[in-house]
This record gives sequence, structure tokens and C-alpha cells, in this order.
Amino acid sequence: MVSLSILCLFSISRLTPLPNVSAEKEDSQPSSYKVLQPLKSGDLTIFPVVRSSNAKSAEWQYITLDEGLKNGEVIVTEAGRMRGLVRSRGPGIWYPPGDGAEVNRLVLINNSSKPLLLLAGEIVTGGKQDRVIGKDRIVPPQSDPVDLSVFCIEPGRWVQLSDRFGSAGKGGFSFMVQPTVRRQAMVAQDQQKVWAAVGGAISRMAATAPSSQETTSYARTMQQEDVERKVDEAGAPLLQSREQLLAKLRQEHAVGVVVAIRGEIVWADIFATPEMLAKYWAKLVRSYAAEAVTSPWQQEVHVTQEDAERFLSAGQTGQETSVGEAGIYRYSETHSGNITTFVLRSLLPGTSFDVHISKVKTEPDSFVRIHH
Repeated sequence: MVSLSILCLFSISRLTPLPNVSAEKEDSQPSSYKVLQPLKSGDLTIFPVVRSSNAKSAEWQYITLDEGLKNGEVIVTEAGRMRGLVRSRGPGIWYPPGDGAEVNRLVLINNSSKPLLLLAGEIVTGGKQDRVIGKDRIVPPQSDPVDLSVFCIEPGRWVQLSDRFGSAGKGGFSFMVQPTVRRQAMVAQDQQKVWAAVGGAISRMAATAPSSQETTSYARTMQQEDVERKVDEAGAPLLQSREQLLAKLRQEHAVGVVVAIRGEIVWADIFATPEMLAKYWAKLVRSYAAEAVTSPWQQEVHVTQEDAERFLSAGQTGQETSVGEAGIYRYSETHSGNITTFVLRSLLPGTSFDVHISKVKTEPDSFVRIHH
């Protein structure tokens, strides 16, 4: 019998390495953004980020994974179960082989009239294993089947609980994995490290919510009542009045956030428009709040606006690689010291702008102080 640890390697997405073009990086330069005064919720601090130059993408609309799964326009399934959903056998269409599910592969079709935006860290539940998307990407409207880059976040299960795939969530909220798990999927790109991060997050969450039931599933852990309450409490000021808060952020033209846990800056998410930030606000805040609940750091340091600005400015040069699909998108990854920057750029007709930027501190200073 083949071990689950071997079966559960991340899928090799059919992406093409693209040449680096420096002119395409102008939107992601630090001079394009400004950091505002922080919003604080317990151990979680969020600095809104505004664009200092005019966005080029206000007229371009994307569908999110949550929207597509909810209205049925986006279909996700395991690769071997895809045959009945392929629309044609035309030239260039990838036709997944086999009739059985494969734990290390998911396939997606976008039947919407809009391009689909997928973010690394988004959870897809269903089938025989919960998965997390490993890379940002854009899927064009009315797409042919797309082989997704995914990691397993539920070690030990290979039994189908549902043949319907959906986004993880409860009570109107969907969520993505917290930064410690998201970091391993995006930066390390290593299944064992993803599992280790999942196990650590579940253990620390169980310690803060003793009545939670034992499970190896990250998604089911996060959906338990005690855990959900802890996470909601950690992000309460940013979630309970989110419509008023988002209205204020729209007036400021905020397009992203820099995130600090107990004063340690760990992450940034920046979008093309305030509307896109608003769509992902609850999902992102809950992932940051989960990080605050499970943080192993024992001490809090003071974090300033200037610290957040320095984080945005750091890591602009370094070793860069990029993949993508010609005429659809480019996804670049730049490593510089302990900071990695990911930029998803739209190449669809009539577009040429950064849709989403993630900036990741790969080894936070507090982690170094406590664990080394």
C-alpha cells in the first residue's frame, strides 16, 4: 500500500515559466503605497495600506472562489472524477486521465463570465481530503479544466465525506489558513512542513479551547464552536462593525493591510482596489485572528507605522522566479533575506496591473528569539 504521506504531495500545476520583465513591477514598488494609523484588536494589529497612485483596474471585475462555489459557476473536483464535466475534446484541452480520485490533485472549471481570482491559503473542503491552494492565480472566464496547485491540510484521512467541494466556513464566514500554515504552502512549498504547521496550529488552538474535540482537520477545528468563538473574539473590533469600517477604508482608498501579531510584523496582503480588499476582509481578518490566538510568542513589542512602512519597502530586490500563463497572468516570487514577496499580475486583454501582492516574513524575529 502506498503511504498517505507519499500520495499527499502537492500537485504539479501546469504553469509555464515566464521571462522576468522589470517594467511590469511598477505597481508593486513601495513608493506606490502609504501606511495609515493602525487598527488594534487585542494581540492583533492591522495597518491599512492605501495606494498613492491611481489604480488601473477599477473597471475590471473578478469572481472569488467563495462566490463561484456558492452560485455553482465554479466546479472543483478530484482529477479522476472530471470526465463528465469536460465540455469538448478540442485542440489544446487537457483531459484528465483515470476514473478515480487522486489525493494530490484537484481540478477546477470556471463557468462564470468573469475571471476567477484564487488566493494561496484558501481552503477547499470535500472529497477525500481537505486542501489548501498553494499559489495565487487567475482562471479566465469559461475556462477549460485547470489543474490546481494544492496541499493537504488533513493528514490521515482518505475517505470521502462529501462529493461536493466547497469553501470552509460557518455562520456566513469563510476562512483561509492562518499565516503560519499559509507561509509553508507558499514559501516552503513542502507538504511535510504544511502538515507540521497544521498540527502545531491545531494543538495550540486546542490548548486555548479545551472543550474542542480532537481532530486532525484544520477546517473542522476552525469550525468548532469554542474555537470559532476564540477567533471571533480575537478579531471582534475588525469584524463586528466591518461594514462601517470598510466604508471608512474605502473613503481612504485602502487596498490592503500590514499585519502584526503581538507587535511582530508577519504579513501583508495588498489588492488592486478597495472593493477587492472588502470582498476578502472577513476571510483575511479571521485568518490573522487565528494566528493571534495560536501565537507561541510570549512577549509583545511596540510596533509603529514606520515599522509597517519599512516592511513594505523591504525585499524589493533579490532572487526572483515567475510562472504563469501567457495572456492570463504572471505570478512572481522574490526572496530577499527573511522576506518573500509574491505578486500576481493580470495579463488578460485590457489589463496589465498587480491584482494581489503578499509580503511574507519567512522567519519572524520573535520566533527566532524564542526558539533559537
